Amino acid sequence: MEKRWLEGRGGSFSRVVRGNLYEIGKVMLPRSAIATIAVVTVAGQSSAPEISHAGRPEHGVPLHVLERPLRLRDGIGQAHEDVTASSSDAQAYYDQGLAYLHSYVWIEAARSFNQALRLDAQLAMAYLGLSYAMGELGESEAARRADKQAVALGGHVTDRERTRINLRTAQLAAAVQPEQSSLRATYQKEVNQALAKYPKDVELLLLRGQAEESKHEAPGMGGGQGSVPFYERALAEHPHYFAAHHYLTHAYENLGRIDRALEHASEYARLAPSVPHAHHMYGHVLRRANRIQDAIVEFHLADELELQYFKSESIEPEWDWHYHHNLDLLGVCYEYTGQMRLAEAVLRRSFELPSIQLSQELNEDAWPALLLLEGRPEPALSASKTLAARDEPIVQALGHLIASRSLMALNRVDEASKEGDEAVHQMRAVKLAGVLVPELEMTQGEFLLRKGQAERGRAMLRRAAAKLRADPRADTWTQTLLRLSALWYLSQTLHDKILAAEFAKQLQEYDPSYPGSHYALAKAAEEEGNFAAARKHFQMAIEGWKAADADFVSLVDARSQLAVLQKSVRNPESPKRP
Repeated sequence: MEKRWLEGRGGSFSRVVRGNLYEIGKVMLPRSAIATIAVVTVAGQSSAPEISHAGRPEHGVPLHVLERPLRLRDGIGQAHEDVTASSSDAQAYYDQGLAYLHSYVWIEAARSFNQALRLDAQLAMAYLGLSYAMGELGESEAARRADKQAVALGGHVTDRERTRINLRTAQLAAAVQPEQSSLRATYQKEVNQALAKYPKDVELLLLRGQAEESKHEAPGMGGGQGSVPFYERALAEHPHYFAAHHYLTHAYENLGRIDRALEHASEYARLAPSVPHAHHMYGHVLRRANRIQDAIVEFHLADELELQYFKSESIEPEWDWHYHHNLDLLGVCYEYTGQMRLAEAVLRRSFELPSIQLSQELNEDAWPALLLLEGRPEPALSASKTLAARDEPIVQALGHLIASRSLMALNRVDEASKEGDEAVHQMRAVKLAGVLVPELEMTQGEFLLRKGQAERGRAMLRRAAAKLRADPRADTWTQTLLRLSALWYLSQTLHDKILAAEFAKQLQEYDPSYPGSHYALAKAAEEEGNFAAARKHFQMAIEGWKAADADFVSLVDARSQLAVLQKSVRNPESPKRP
């Protein structure tokens, strides 16, 4: 049975990991609890990627929802761009759509632009905005139709508006063939020319900053060093523009400048208090600033705002990409703090929520992973079967990998081998299977350790950890930390002292503030006979888990071990080691 999994169906399992799947993995959209937003962005433009459900309209947001009338809203941040409109109301709805675009609220952006067009059917810039919104919703054909309508009305607008419309057309051309660097270069050249003509134009400055991005994400989400100067210039022109603060939050977080990111995230949340993503981004950065409880407050506020929105506007939760993503980060933050009951409730809610995005389905292993960490393999196995029954082969493969880990925890290793084999089979059937390579290596490494092949198992788990840590995306930071923690717990469970010490060190390097890092370091120090260090780290773990469930297993153990070590100090005649 072991040989069949290791060799796979027609070739070495190890060669699969190091060869085809790994090569795909290097160019693959990374897994993230944040989720890719159902579209690929090329220089700030969107089109449907292969990993998304965007190309399947029957799974998207119904057109009639995007055309529903709506009122003008407060608290979403103030945006304004002079457009050739027949009425102030049409201008106001255009501005509202622009504000929603800048906060990734695609549904309400589309509704706002459609409302503007109801008031002024000749409003070319409303078609431009609708093109952006439909693109981000994964409706690439609708995005192109809207762009053509904007172009057709271009004879009735100002030169600056025509410039904006022409830039959109260039973006769409680049999106059709994202592998063609010449098209991307053409778009960037046109943005530069537009900015030379209108050097103080805030919207053009934001577009220019987004044009620096190479990642396939929502515009502004992948910003880095090249984007910052343009966003800062936009902010200098409009000091209280929430959009510039939003994009600077992403850029500085991506650069690891958490201090600067926190400054802009706070302003974004202040300027757009009714936007769930504004609070989400503030929480996003707070977790990196060792303010995890404050982060939970912001994620929870975002969740409340979303639920109110769904109720008041009759929106199905699965239509909103952001809702799923926010739940995931709220859940893993509860897990970070040892509030496992709250974590389980939130992550289970996310798991059971239907999804119209493949990227989100690939993030639904957070709940079964938590169950495994808590030593509850039976419900984890049940959850894995739910994933294995999904439509997409890559999600089925994820389900089989979780099933394999669950079965190993139940000491049903032969059955685990069959599930691993099935996962490999499914992964070979899809082009983008590299997204699951770390999960595959974690599962295979555990299998090898349980089969007594310590060195091969350790090597596999080390490779998995290296790939997880190499993912630069800000969204994956907490998830990667918890996966490293899971690898440490696995090492402890299997009594692999060498690997446990290594992963304790990796946890410390990745997040020295994490209570679980201190707990792992305490265990390692205890194993080495360094009881003073063990006492210190147990104490720090206990302090860090002050909000944890009273029966949180690691907290209970830390308190017990610390009590024994402190007793040893007070009474030299007592055993020096617990």
